[in-house]
Amino acid sequence: MQNDVDIKKLQRLEAENNRLKGAVAELSILNDIATAMSSTLSLDDIMGLIVNKCVKHLQVEQVAIMLLDDKNKGETMQTMVRGADSKTGMLPFRLDAQLTGWMIKNQKPLIINDLENDERFQLTRLADVHINSLLSVPLRLKGKLIGLLNVFNKQRADGFSSADQKILAIIASQSAQAVENARLYEEEQALIQMREEMRLANLIQLKLMPKSPPEIEGYKIAGKNIPAKEVGGDYFDFIPMENSKLAFCLGDISGKGIPAALLMANLQATIRAQTLMEMPAQACIEKSNILLFRSTDINKFATFFYGILDPVKHEFSYCNAGHNPIFKFSQDGTYQRLQTGGTVLGIVENLPFAEETVPFHEGDVLVLYSDGVTEATNAADEDYDEPRLIELATENRQNTPDELVEKIINSVMIFSGDTPQDDDITVVVIKRL
Repeated sequence: MQNDVDIKKLQRLEAENNRLKGAVAELSILNDIATAMSSTLSLDDIMGLIVNKCVKHLQVEQVAIMLLDDKNKGETMQTMVRGADSKTGMLPFRLDAQLTGWMIKNQKPLIINDLENDERFQLTRLADVHINSLLSVPLRLKGKLIGLLNVFNKQRADGFSSADQKILAIIASQSAQAVENARLYEEEQALIQMREEMRLANLIQLKLMPKSPPEIEGYKIAGKNIPAKEVGGDYFDFIPMENSKLAFCLGDISGKGIPAALLMANLQATIRAQTLMEMPAQACIEKSNILLFRSTDINKFATFFYGILDPVKHEFSYCNAGHNPIFKFSQDGTYQRLQTGGTVLGIVENLPFAEETVPFHEGDVLVLYSDGVTEATNAADEDYDEPRLIELATENRQNTPDELVEKIINSVMIFSGDTPQDDDITVVVIKRL
């Protein structure tokens, strides 16, 4: 009888000892992870630490951390890192969609120790990836699922146990906040970088714009650019030439931010170099197109209107390279669309362009604008469009160029209201007095 009592007491002591050992092990894991996670805010480093801790404490071959991306409507961003035997670190691996879907839907731990024969899943065999056993737990933060933590191929014949599940759950609970902190930190850094890029792009754009319009006897000139919140690529310029001539241009560069600003600077330098050689409008555009094509990526281009005003002959020649039509309004209320030219700059190297020479009579008004004017939208998703611009310019053709520029821009602003606009608004007006 006494022996039975002693045996039961010994068993209880042994069980309590095992429980305490387990608790100590869990505390050790918690401390190990907390210490490691507090040392970095890099998401890549955090992911690497999680992988290392899973390999260390669970003795597995592979680890997959899958983070839900709210911006992509619940789709997952996957990082797969091999365990202790890895040389490369990263594996080109996609977990089967059935398993992923089940885990995201059920949001509870999953243990599979015979993956190939598990009746719950009809899995597609993955070439070059040998998965025998799997343990998955959800990554939760404040009750919300933010991802999954998966480990594969337990380095023990009997596979994963409930104890393994408990350890992985501990790692997941410690990791979730660290992962979220790292993601928030990286988003903040990306926002800071984007703001700095926008500031620099704005600075480049402002430096490229003329400080004031040139003064030419018998003519008045005005121009203005209103940048969009996301810095675009509108650009206009006035370039003095020999014999009192004036080159004037307006372009719209593809892209946004720093790349657009750099392309704008490249284009301005190219156009100015050709203009200083006293080239006709057609030749200037053809040469600039070749130079732009050779110096930029294939997906970079610009729509461009280039004109040369001769204030002695009272005429101007122009070449329109894929830009929206420019309008010349006459004193009698009629107008002319100026579209002669060719396609956009920078797409095809050797293209023919054409030019046209147009008389500039007393009272004639030339209105150049970017698509930020005609493509401005309102709350009803309507475009400002050409008819509104034509009507406004026709009615106000007697105004000074400064007044007409302001009227056009104000009209666009009133039309669009609080609707955010993606494009710069640029208007240039040249009037013969």
